[in-house]
Amino acid sequence: MKKQTRTDASFDLQIIRSSRKTISLQIKDGRLLVRAPLRAKQAEIDALLDKHRAWIEKQLRAAQQRSVAAAQMEPLTDDAIRALTEQAKALIPERVRHYAPLVGVSYGRITVRCQRTRWGSCSARGNLSFNCLLLLAPSEVLDSVVVHELCHRKEMNHSPRFYAEVLRVFPEYRKWNRWLKENGGMLMQRLRQAAESHETNTKGCGL
Repeated sequence: MKKQTRTDASFDLQIIRSSRKTISLQIKDGRLLVRAPLRAKQAEIDALLDKHRAWIEKQLRAAQQRSVAAAQMEPLTDDAIRALTEQAKALIPERVRHYAPLVGVSYGRITVRCQRTRWGSCSARGNLSFNCLLLLAPSEVLDSVVVHELCHRKEMNHSPRFYAEVLRVFPEYRKWNRWLKENGGMLMQRLRQAAESHETNTKGCGL
């Protein structure tokens, strides 16, 4: 994998070259990511950027607005995090029990944590892990993550066959996965703000 960072006249972007076959565009952390094949010509990439410039600029503006909104949100207190975790421990296993028969799989242990980077995971042994912050999102988002992880019990990859299984069980998956990609950063920002606030208070107490 080869990474290249450059500045366009209108936006910052990072080009990531790999063994993939097509060029894709993604907005992440307020920056445009271009994923391209190793042999893709710069002219091809520039042509795609010009073709989708209006979409790119719209998405970057929306990302900036979400970033501003996230900065204005109240950080989660320790008590709120504990309460959210307890609620998640009661609700998420229920959703797993609901969807597992629909996917047609079994599963192992279910763990609920308050995480800053991941929404869910599935181990090779079938143990599932979920982020309690999912309870701050619409219920459809939680269900989409539950189905995603359960489908890894059939396919431990993100192949077309995997997504076909996800969509079979949860047809609106792409809609709610997009919601999570666009808004999940704001939810995790509340957790980062809480950690930063706690660190500042600790330093202020001379500990």
